[in-house]
Amino acid sequence: MGLLQGKTALITGAARGIGKALALRFAAEGADIAFTDLVIDENGKQTEEEIKALGVKCIGYASNAADFAQTEEVVKKVHEDFGKIDILVNNAGITKDGLMMRMSEGQWDAVINVNLKSAFNFIHAILPIMMRQKSGSIINMASVVGVHGNAGQSNYAASKAGLIALAKSIAQEVGSRGIRANAIAPGFIETAMTAALPEEVRADWAKKIPLRRAGKPEDIAEVAVFLASDMSAYVTGQVIQVDGGMNM
Repeated sequence: MGLLQGKTALITGAARGIGKALALRFAAEGADIAFTDLVIDENGKQTEEEIKALGVKCIGYASNAADFAQTEEVVKKVHEDFGKIDILVNNAGITKDGLMMRMSEGQWDAVINVNLKSAFNFIHAILPIMMRQKSGSIINMASVVGVHGNAGQSNYAASKAGLIALAKSIAQEVGSRGIRANAIAPGFIETAMTAALPEEVRADWAKKIPLRRAGKPEDIAEVAVFLASDMSAYVTGQVIQVDGGMNM
């Protein structure tokens, strides 16, 4: 029996990348999967089929995570389709990097809305469900730059720091109802975004990491399974850096 057998997970921004890796790993542990993305295109349909092939229920929902009203509707639909929501992973995110002096208001607002406001939207919609269930695990996908900052990413770093503080605050608010909230802070992970970097840049990053390699989406997924499962029943309000020791 899998660690997440009988549970239903809702993962935002999961048609590809780290979100997809989380969905596949959760499904391998027996969880039924609901996932959202801005559109459910061929990538989304393929993700849905790959998850179903693992023998669990899976539905992908087109939804703008940054839109409060759309989020209320999609959470309601997920609850109707699956009957419960045990796990929420706030994974939806974008980057629009630039130095502060050159950053536009649009760049700032877009990143804060997609990365941080979306988590508010989903937590706000899901808490009544989890409170009635008297159980639930909320996982915010943050970043090491939310802990340590990063030049040229003030908007992204602020959004990720917000996700950490949000998880800690929610943990305090609803811990007495059996609901846990934690954050994962990935470091340098092999994704489509990092794959576009020049090889010398990637090699330079690896030299700064004690484990001497970039992380894989599966490395994040393993930690997420721990936080989603009953193995972490007494873990809440924490941020776990998954970065190969890059930022100690």
